[in-house]
Amino acid sequence: MKLICIGRNYAKHIEELDNERPENPVVFMKPDSAILLKKQPFFIPEFSNDVHHEVEILIKIKKIGKYIEKQFAHKYYDEVGLGIDFTARDLQSKLKAKGLPWEKAKAFDGAAVIGQWLPKTQFKNVDNIGFSLQINGQTVQEGNTSHMLWKIDEIIEYVSKYFTLKIGDIIFTGTPAGVGPVKPNDQMIGLIGDQEMFKIKVK
Repeated sequence: MKLICIGRNYAKHIEELDNERPENPVVFMKPDSAILLKKQPFFIPEFSNDVHHEVEILIKIKKIGKYIEKQFAHKYYDEVGLGIDFTARDLQSKLKAKGLPWEKAKAFDGAAVIGQWLPKTQFKNVDNIGFSLQINGQTVQEGNTSHMLWKIDEIIEYVSKYFTLKIGDIIFTGTPAGVGPVKPNDQMIGLIGDQEMFKIKVK
């Protein structure tokens, strides 16, 4: 399986990081070794002093596809989830400044949280899903898939031009505004609507 991540997919998040708005989706990958094991805490890596949370809606691919047209993209997934793309922001900034890839800042062990999954049929419209992240009881990020620059089916169409999608692949669809650092002993809860999708302790 592979984790395909979309960056800069919410306008306000682009603004908060002072990034340039892209003409096409920004795509990067995480290896399966980046997945945080179930019921395990997230350990801040020793090589970073500024790890940020980025909560995102996830899509799980259910069949093999290549060059998928947008109107058929909905046939390639039937589960929706929530996760976190942990980012070593200080390291990422250094890499970006040198024009180098982001993997060390985005794909380290434990950098991908994958919560529970919900059937797509639970949602009237996947382009109108509200989600949020709480830290220590305070909401720090809120988003809705209606605010995506590229909607889920458009992401599948675009990504499948470059990578064959396989059963079990997971797409991280981008994070809304409100990203920020995590610190030891933080308690993190991710929600779709009012339904808890994951709970993590930071160490």
